[in-house]
Amino acid sequence: MTTTALRPPVASEPVLVTRLIEQFGATRLDDSTFEDGVAAPGHTVLFFTEDPQRIRETLDLAVILPEIAQAMPQRLRIGVLPPPLAVAKAPIYGVRRWPALVFLRDGGWLGNIEGLLDWADYVSTVQALLSAPVRPLPPKVIPVAAAGAASCG
Repeated sequence: MTTTALRPPVASEPVLVTRLIEQFGATRLDDSTFEDGVAAPGHTVLFFTEDPQRIRETLDLAVILPEIAQAMPQRLRIGVLPPPLAVAKAPIYGVRRWPALVFLRDGGWLGNIEGLLDWADYVSTVQALLSAPVRPLPPKVIPVAAAGAASCG
């Protein structure tokens, strides 16, 4: 994965997400680096972030993610998707709930973890995902907007 840690942080990027990049070697992905980032050999976890004012758990996962990576016997590269890129790529990986982690091996999809889990559940789920065979991508998620009262009748 090409490092983008030297790129300046996104203006609205939370400090804990910047810390993940600067202190733990995560890569900030964007439209120009996404394809190379996901196609890199080995294991990659994509961190689908959101504005912590909307989804507070984003900050929790920014703190937990380096611990997850450290607990795994396999080297686990971390790619951080800022909110606009996360929203754009979510349908590809079937992400429906933020914050989310998408696990890949050699660019192939292994599965997702959405929302927060207990520590033991993270460890067991991530270990299972990393040892599982690559699977076909899930069906694309298409957001559905609820019809307002004005459109009825």
